[in-house]
Amino acid sequence: MPSNLDTLVTVFGGSGFLGRAVVRALAKRDYRIRVAVRRPELAGYLQPLGRAGQIHAVQANLRYPVSVEAAMRDSHLAINLVGILAESGAQTFDAVQTAGAETVAKAAAAAGAEMVHVSAIGADDKSTSAYARAKAAGEKAVLATLPSATIMRPSVMFGPEDQFTNRFAALARISPLLPLIGGGVTKLQPVYVGDVASAIAEAADGKTRPGATYELGGPEVLSMREIMELILEITDRKRALVSLPFGLAKFQAAFLQFAPGALKLTPDQVELLRTDNIVSEAAKAAGLTLEGLGITPDSLEAIAPQYLWRFRPAGQFQRKSA
Repeated sequence: MPSNLDTLVTVFGGSGFLGRAVVRALAKRDYRIRVAVRRPELAGYLQPLGRAGQIHAVQANLRYPVSVEAAMRDSHLAINLVGILAESGAQTFDAVQTAGAETVAKAAAAAGAEMVHVSAIGADDKSTSAYARAKAAGEKAVLATLPSATIMRPSVMFGPEDQFTNRFAALARISPLLPLIGGGVTKLQPVYVGDVASAIAEAADGKTRPGATYELGGPEVLSMREIMELILEITDRKRALVSLPFGLAKFQAAFLQFAPGALKLTPDQVELLRTDNIVSEAAKAAGLTLEGLGITPDSLEAIAPQYLWRFRPAGQFQRKSA
């Protein structure tokens, strides 16, 4: 049986939140990993995740096809993780998540390689969110170019470096109240980033169905209110949860999109919260889920206390309130 050391995997966006977990999962399975990022000089921290020479970073920008083609040279598999939550300059949803995804697919096809493309459960070409429409268009472009590609659609991901639970925990540290956009009734299925990385590694091992779309969610479906309550419980803080209608939230987001850190909120992110973000019954029935890949997902309640303790008033030394 050939070793995975004979297989070169190019991971686009491998220095990001999901990328770090994917590189770690692939390294454990002995793949050779080429991490394609815009700033390779800032990705050196990935190398200790594997053995000497197993992981190296190269420069690539999905808006420049030549750089993507160079990154794919001699590679056997492309994994595209590149995505943005807010537009900035030339980094638009269409440029990165639609045209960029197609560029990776074309480079993979030209190299005779397979591809795993990470999208999102909310991908929908009829969505009111530009992010969701671009994700859907990116999926179509990938499959039109490389029909054997595997699409991974995770729900909102959580983990030590996430911009989800950490964001609300940070907000609770500085604000006496937390907003519940649309009343906090939107349902999500938070999925641990390590479980998503394991699913992608399974795809690299050839254990997914060619051309299939997998929907990856955690073990529980939670409303935004329930997620906020859980974060407050873990961080041992008492904050008022205030309902914020979608219209007012979108108006405020017009200004908050320029805010720093945890305060940042874009109008498009408000639009995303109008729709539930959960695994479909069709995906469950077809076995196109984490469980279908033999992965038992970890819950938010089990994982989040391992890293959100730093937001408690006294950090790791905080005594939980009765």
